Amino acid sequence: MGEVIRFKRPKASEKHAGRGLCASGFHKWEVDKNKPFEVRQGRLMSVYRCVRCGASKVEAR
Repeated sequence: MGEVIRFKRPKASEKHAGRGLCASGFHKWEVDKNKPFEVRQGRLMSVYRCVRCGASKVEAR
């Protein structure tokens, strides 16, 4: 006799694995407290870090 296959509905977390908000470009940016600001070419630059994935970006103010 063959193997028994269970037909189980996948969980929502399994179904959407890899398709998170950050993968779609919807990051949750917060100001990085370790580097409150930088100065480049006389402009104030803020460093932002994504809370969920850890990506960073620099924005001029």
